[in-house]
Amino acid sequence: MQIGPYTLPNRLFVAPMAGVTDRPFRMLCKRLGAGYAVSEMVTSRKDLWNSLKTSRRANHEGESAPIAVQIAGTDAAMMAEAAAYNIERGAQIIDINMGCPAKKVCSKWAGSALMQDEALALEIVAAVVEACAPKGVPVTLKMRTGWCQAEKNALSIARAAQDAGIALLTIHGRTREQGYGGEAEYDTIAAVKAALKIPVVANGDIATPEKAAEVLQRTGADALMIGRAAQGRPWIFREIAHYLETGLHLAPPTVEEASQWLIEHLHDHYQLYGELTGMRSARKHIGWAVRQLPGGEDFRRQMNLLESSADQVSALSDWFAQLGREHERLPYLAADTSAAANDEQLLLEA
Repeated sequence: MQIGPYTLPNRLFVAPMAGVTDRPFRMLCKRLGAGYAVSEMVTSRKDLWNSLKTSRRANHEGESAPIAVQIAGTDAAMMAEAAAYNIERGAQIIDINMGCPAKKVCSKWAGSALMQDEALALEIVAAVVEACAPKGVPVTLKMRTGWCQAEKNALSIARAAQDAGIALLTIHGRTREQGYGGEAEYDTIAAVKAALKIPVVANGDIATPEKAAEVLQRTGADALMIGRAAQGRPWIFREIAHYLETGLHLAPPTVEEASQWLIEHLHDHYQLYGELTGMRSARKHIGWAVRQLPGGEDFRRQMNLLESSADQVSALSDWFAQLGREHERLPYLAADTSAAANDEQLLLEA
């Protein structure tokens, strides 16, 4: 799998998710089998570049190459400037956000709202490619199948974006109108893949090794991008990789392994965000990690009352120690659809 000059170790990607795929989470997913990860979106608004939020999103300390940064905006010149700004701060690949369905993004005509204005969307693509080309930085594009069911224009935008010089295209198999609801469809992705020469990445509802194999077969995609399914289960990448290679399921991690990985992730998280913000934002990561385990929902409610990072780590360590006395490996429960709905709301608000 190749993006410009970069050879990736596999074809399993971490999706950019606002409020989720920060540097600690990307590094954890890469450690546990992801071949590539794209950052949370960085605004093209220059007046916000010095904000604490943007500085955290532009922090790539210790992250393995290639470092991919997603940028979002509605003005071609500003997006080109944002690409140059992030390249100066270590970005080796620039990704254009044309897929975010969040209302506060689309209300400003950014994200997937750009698919309603193909001329503007392609003006942005051309400007970003032109800014990145002299620096040898590949540009990628993430989008949806269209704005709504009646306006699926992914194929026309994809062809034009390829002609403009993008190196790779990712498609989420939903329209903006769907948000994260309903089921992803893959026929549009297959049609785009058949029409393009550049690599095409399939995204949407890939939550099991079997589904990963199915989506690859149905779309002919070159790679898979996984988002919500990695929340609380970052080892899904190594599970899918093993299944695609062998056709066999990898055993769940041991309780001790999961505890160690998650606690190390928490320490990285606190270091990036500081005590108060880190403690509060860590709650969602802990909640995702325990929600499908016995007693996880009760623990999550109790953990949300804690007011220090040290107490969070101690409580999580004790909880996993107790779970480990009863089970060697993670004993997953049936998927909780209400939790999935909560995830959707979290991402839309992020």
